[in-house]
Amino acid sequence: MRVIILAGGLGTRLSEYTNLVPKPMVKVGERPLLFHIMQIFAKYGHKDFIIALGYKGEVIKEYFLNYKKLNSNFSLNLQDGEIKYLNSHKLDWDVSLIDTGLNTLTGGRIKRLREQINNQKFLLTYGDGLADLDINSLINFHNNHGKLVTLTAVRPSARFGELDIMDCQIKSFKEKPQLNSGWVNGGFMVMEPDFLDLIEDDDTMLERGPLNKASEMGELMAFCHEGFWQCVDNKRDLDFLNEMVKNAQAPWIK
Repeated sequence: MRVIILAGGLGTRLSEYTNLVPKPMVKVGERPLLFHIMQIFAKYGHKDFIIALGYKGEVIKEYFLNYKKLNSNFSLNLQDGEIKYLNSHKLDWDVSLIDTGLNTLTGGRIKRLREQINNQKFLLTYGDGLADLDINSLINFHNNHGKLVTLTAVRPSARFGELDIMDCQIKSFKEKPQLNSGWVNGGFMVMEPDFLDLIEDDDTMLERGPLNKASEMGELMAFCHEGFWQCVDNKRDLDFLNEMVKNAQAPWIK
């Protein structure tokens, strides 16, 4: 199953870093946040990635183009340019880097990837959240209920859109209200290809239009995750994750 990662936003609330790199490329420990997200999926055997690029997408392209050099020791003959790798950090990942537009919104970015999806169900997440999530359990849950979309519901602080959940079916999808139940959209979704029909164009925000429509249709389900989840919304969040890595207490790595 292909994994789409939305990595094209401006990341304005982390501007002290995103003036130079896109948010998914800020460092958590020694690796970009994006790499950590990909490791979560790869751990469960999902290694075919589509990275939806936008703002400073060239930084992400350069990282993967130079991945072998950046993560290996090598000797270089300056006369003829020959490189001999002394060790090599190899990954059996397939990574497609697709420009989905500088100003395209989240829903529009997904719709632009219709050709890459090839009418197959797919995994989707944002480029700024980490979790100790069992991806295969998420997929099994989705396959068993037969609806269009499953999203992972988590319980963080009261600054995200709230989900009204009854028997695992999402009854309403509210953008950043006063919290009642405490469950919010943590990303890490499974989607059927027909969900793309609910997305109008580049100006469609995934969270305000298509997910609301799916909820109204009874086609949006929640996989409730009680474990670790953290997004990087500001410098405090980033510092928190870096401290966890420093102290070898990063649950998404284990």
